[in-house]
Amino acid sequence: MSNKLSIKEKLAYGVGDTASHFVWDMVGFWILIFYTDTFGISAAVAGTIMLIARVWDMVSDPIMGIIADRTKTKWGKFRPYLLWMALPYSILAVMTFSTPDLGQTGKVIYAGATYLLLMTVFTAINLPYSSLGAVMSSDSNERAGLNSYRFVFAFTGQLIVTGTALYLANYFGNGDNAKGYQYTLILFSIISFVLFMITFRSTKERVSPPPKQKSNLKKDLRDLFNNRPWVILFFVGIISFVMFALQNLSIAYYFKYYVGVEEQVQIFNVVGTIALIAGIPLSKPLARRFGNKNVFMASSFISGIFFVLLYFPSNDDVMAFYVLNILAKISYAPAVPLLWTMLADSADYSEWKTGRRATGLVFSAATFAQKAGWGLGGALAGWLLALYQFVPNAKQSAEAITGIKLMISVYPGVLYIICGFILLFYNINRQTNMLIQEELELRRISPTE
Repeated sequence: MSNKLSIKEKLAYGVGDTASHFVWDMVGFWILIFYTDTFGISAAVAGTIMLIARVWDMVSDPIMGIIADRTKTKWGKFRPYLLWMALPYSILAVMTFSTPDLGQTGKVIYAGATYLLLMTVFTAINLPYSSLGAVMSSDSNERAGLNSYRFVFAFTGQLIVTGTALYLANYFGNGDNAKGYQYTLILFSIISFVLFMITFRSTKERVSPPPKQKSNLKKDLRDLFNNRPWVILFFVGIISFVMFALQNLSIAYYFKYYVGVEEQVQIFNVVGTIALIAGIPLSKPLARRFGNKNVFMASSFISGIFFVLLYFPSNDDVMAFYVLNILAKISYAPAVPLLWTMLADSADYSEWKTGRRATGLVFSAATFAQKAGWGLGGALAGWLLALYQFVPNAKQSAEAITGIKLMISVYPGVLYIICGFILLFYNINRQTNMLIQEELELRRISPTE
């Protein structure tokens, strides 16, 4: 089996995450301020909606992983979900950012239902997409390279969304924010659909479960929770995405109510995303030299410190705020693709230890962590705004401003430092990884021996 992936296939895989981010980043950066300032839902209620969705994710994510592992089609286990779910994903994205006049109770029900459905379909397309990267090659270094491509394209999507969303909403809405958001999502959803089709048509699955493996959910679940690397990454993933969500959802409030120039948040996000894109290519060479675990830990500690320092610049010292954010983003960029590479390694680890492989179930941890983190971070952001006495579209109190500053700096910085300490218990080093790859290759060549 060839483990080498062509540039064309890496590019095709990468644009799949661009497709995902055209919708995901609208939720990740704008959904809270859309709910509070455009749709007219309180911050506390909006945060609670996000938390309720996470309870459902505890059920839907592992179910989707189990279903994907048992899917058998001419296209493979994971690729067909890109074909089947791209259109529902696009339609629900538009519905989520629509504002029907239903009264206050109706608005809450509509927002909750569309958000819940969008997150469910996100699982149904993103979990198979993430799992696909683990079965395109069995080589950990090749996967690291593939995930570097993936996240360059992912953050390119983020760059476009965060850099143009408000401009497009203003252009399409012409003073009507509700209409502007809806039309912007129609445009982004069409692009997302097309890119998912490119990924579906131009990638291939190569790594399969052992040929004698029989479906056994009880064994799969037991193996999963006995998989120490997976458990560590599960918690690291949740904490990481709480950090991302809390900061990204709060930054619009920071610029609107503290700096006083709302539109500048787009420039800030663009500059930060460019820093991420610049840092991601460092992931593979650093991991090859120092190991995935060590790079991830160093990234967590260093970037966490820079994030904490974001608290200190005043509202007229925006340049210092930009510089610290650039340093933070470059510092944690190498760790971004490593989370997904290490999850693929944990799937190999489980197969090596137990003789069974459940890639989809392993990656359900990633999608659950992603959505749980965003949901918990979103809920935390909403609740903290309420706690600090935030009032939409009004001059904020000193208490509210302090809270907003803490939400974009100290709180996320401390969370990321915690991730570094948790990774001390991750037990796959470079030597173990090489041994796993060698032994699994021998088993696949001679499966009956």
